[in-house]
Amino acid sequence: MNDFATDSDGTLYSPDVRGALAGFVLDGDSGAQEAAAAVRTAARSLESLRSRGTDSRGLSPGALDLLIRLHTGEANVKDLAASAGVSSRNVTGLVDTLERAGLAARAPDPRDRRSVLVRITPAGRTWLEEFRRPSQLAMAALFRGFTAAETTQLRHLCLRLAQNQHHLTRHLEDR
Repeated sequence: MNDFATDSDGTLYSPDVRGALAGFVLDGDSGAQEAAAAVRTAARSLESLRSRGTDSRGLSPGALDLLIRLHTGEANVKDLAASAGVSSRNVTGLVDTLERAGLAARAPDPRDRRSVLVRITPAGRTWLEEFRRPSQLAMAALFRGFTAAETTQLRHLCLRLAQNQHHLTRHLEDR
């Protein structure tokens, strides 16, 4: 892991990233690039923690995401894909994994013969219940020292990045 340093205003930064960007940025302001690198570092940290927690229990983080989405009810593959931000093909593979593990099941959609509904099984509910407490403890440790306002602000800023990326992608596709 990289060591971090503190700017004069008390904010953390990565000397490795700042040094690498020094000759790369055109206007000398590496703020946006450093922020993007920090988001990637945080995302890798979160994914590593999630993988450690789910791999030991036989599920990928993607399969866990679907299982959590299913705990409130059934959904079709298309809706699961849209809510998870992945392709229907990806969801189909994840549902296959959940089904093999006995954690989810497919059923025909009575409203649409072309569609299949996915629902969590009792074993899936048990799996989630057993995973819930360790997951909450891990998140509490990861966000230790954060105020409620800081976690809200972090969520907001990350979702603004995603929203900006979505708008940029649409703009580029419209060209």
